[in-house]
This record gives sequence, C-alpha cells and structure tokens, in this order.
Amino acid sequence: MMDKDALTAWALRNGWEMIGGHPSLGKPNAPKEAIVRLVLKATVVNLEVRKPAGKWEKVGGGSYAGVTPPEEPDALPTGLGFEKVPSITKLMQDSRDRKVFASFG
Repeated sequence: MMDKDALTAWALRNGWEMIGGHPSLGKPNAPKEAIVRLVLKATVVNLEVRKPAGKWEKVGGGSYAGVTPPEEPDALPTGLGFEKVPSITKLMQDSRDRKVFASFG
C-alpha cells in the first residue's frame, strides 16, 4: 500500500513535477503545461489525462490500499491504471532528462 505522501515522493523522484498542486507530467513541447496528473485525495488517488480539448479525463485510480509500490526504484506502482497511458514511461523519461539538463545550465 502507498499513501499520499509515498506516492508524491515516488512521483517527484521519477520526473514528475508539482503543477497546479498535483504531481504532473508536462507536455514534451510545453513542460509547464500538465498532460498527465495524479489527483491525491483523502482516501483515493486518480490518474487523469488531459484531452486535446483541455478537459481532464480520469483513466485510472482507486483507494490507496489498492496501490502497490513498485519493486524497482524507477518502475511504476500497480493499481493506478498506468498501463492505460501508453506513453507514460516516455513522458517520465523526458521530464527526468529536462531536470538533469536544466541543472547544467
């Protein structure tokens, strides 16, 4: 089981950024504009994706009790529906790369 703090810590370690108060992944060409986010509520977490029209759509999520921590440090937790976002690992890698290169400048 992962709670709100554990999920936030995992996300921030793996390239997510806080955008609009939620751990989020930005668009590759507009990194400050979130395209995927985790909405962490008191008892549940929702995985949401921004549609082209700008509305957020819930694609996965559930209670914290149903979220299993990843076995590897850079793997995805299970129970949130990350598999419904085919480009999630690419978005995470792009975000990590942006952070690393920003630290050089």
